[in-house]
Amino acid sequence: MTTLNDFSRCVAQYDPHALPVSAAQAIVRQWATPIAAVERVALRDALDRVLAADIVSPIDVPAHENSAMDGYAFHSAALAHSAQSSTQNSTPGSAQGASIELTVAGKALAGHPFAGRVAANQCVRVMTGACMPPDCDTVVPQERVERDSANPATIRFAADAVAVGANRRRAGEDLARGHVALRAGRIVRASDLGLLASLGIGEVSVRRRLRVAFFSTGDELRSLGEPLDAGSVYDSNRYTLFAMLRRLNVDALDLGVIRDEPAALEAALRSAAANADVVLTSGGVSVGEADFTKQLLQTFGDVAFWSLAMRPGRPLAFGRLWSGEQPGLGKPALFFGLPGNPVAVMVTFYQIVREALLLMAGATPRPLPVLHAASRVAIRKRAGRTEFQRGVAEPDANGHWHVTPTGSQGSGVLSSMSEANCFIVLGHDEADIDAGERVSIMLFDGLI
Repeated sequence: MTTLNDFSRCVAQYDPHALPVSAAQAIVRQWATPIAAVERVALRDALDRVLAADIVSPIDVPAHENSAMDGYAFHSAALAHSAQSSTQNSTPGSAQGASIELTVAGKALAGHPFAGRVAANQCVRVMTGACMPPDCDTVVPQERVERDSANPATIRFAADAVAVGANRRRAGEDLARGHVALRAGRIVRASDLGLLASLGIGEVSVRRRLRVAFFSTGDELRSLGEPLDAGSVYDSNRYTLFAMLRRLNVDALDLGVIRDEPAALEAALRSAAANADVVLTSGGVSVGEADFTKQLLQTFGDVAFWSLAMRPGRPLAFGRLWSGEQPGLGKPALFFGLPGNPVAVMVTFYQIVREALLLMAGATPRPLPVLHAASRVAIRKRAGRTEFQRGVAEPDANGHWHVTPTGSQGSGVLSSMSEANCFIVLGHDEADIDAGERVSIMLFDGLI
C-alpha cells in the first residue's frame, strides 16, 4: 500500500517540518479522490449539488425561429429591391433616403404563430418571442415604422432602418439539440435550474453529498450554555467550521468537544472515520504535552505532513485514518488536523481544505480570484513562509484598489476576521512590504 508519507517525499520542496503552501496543496489535491456514489434528484433539489454526468440538450433552444422584439416581420428581399430601384431611378447616394412600403397580412403572438403565406410586398405584425412567419427573415422594430392613417394595413420605414436578418433569433441559437448544456463536475447554480427547466429536464444525476465529521479538542473548551470555569473558553471553532461546511453544501456531522484523553480521542477518530468521508479536527496537532492526536494517528493513520510554512496555520496535519485497528483495516477517511486558534482554523480551511472537499464532492473547483491592491501601510513579513493577513480593501474614485491590515494579526484574534473583507496574501519568498507597494488580495465575498 502506497502511503501518503512516501508520496509526499516525492513532491518538490517537501519539508515535513515547514512544507510550503503550494506543495501542501499539491499533495492534498492528489489524494482528494471524488466519491463514486450517484443519485437522481428533482430539479428543485439540485441547487448547489454537483452534476455527476454531462447534461446534453434534448431539444433546440429556442425551438423555433422567433422575433427578438416587437415589430414587423418581412422577407429581406424587399430591402434589396428597394435599394436596386433607388439606384436605377435616383442620383447616386439617394438609396439611404429610400423607403419601403408593406401591407400587414396578419399578426403573430408568442404561442400563437401566423400560419399563412407572406408575399414579397407583405409583412406580419410580431411580438417578442413570436415564431417567425413563413417566408420572413427580418424584423423591423415598431418604433422605426410609420402607419398610414388613411390605410392602417400599410406600413412604411426607411430602407436603412434595418439590416438583412436583423432581430431574428434562430432555432438552437441558445442551445442546439445534442450539444452539452452543463458539464459534469459543475456545482448547480440558480441560473442552471432555469436552463435545465428550459430543456424540459425535471431530474438530474448528482454526486452523493460529501460527509464531513468534525470536532474540537481541548479540556479548556466549553460548549454554548455551559458555565465558564477559570481558564476555560467557549468553543468557537465548531461554529465557524459548521458555517464553512454549510456553504459547501456537504453533510456535516458535529461530534462536539472531545477532551484531551487518548481513549476518548481514539474513539472519536474511529467513529468519525467509520461514518464520514473526511474528518476535521481543531486543536491537538501542535507540540504541546496534551496534544494526543498526533500520537494516535501514528498508530492507525497515515500522515503526509504535520507543519506548514504559513502564518497563521503552521501546525496543520493531513493524512488518512481508518476505522480499524491499524492502517488499511476498516473504512478509510481523509484527515485534516487544523490548528486550535480560531483565525488559523479559517485560514487553513480556505487555503488547504476547501479545494479538497470540492474535489472529493466531484466538483471542478476554480481558482479563487486574486486582485492586486496598494498597501496603505508598511507590512512586516519574513521570507520563507506564506502569510494570510486580514485586511480591509476598497477601490478609490479611479477604481484602483487599496488595502489596510486590520491591526493585530494574532491567530487568536477572531474579531479581525469579522472586521476584514479580504486576505492579504504575502507569498512564500516575499519579505517586508513598503507602504504603497502592490500586494495580492483575496476578497471574502463568495468565499466566506
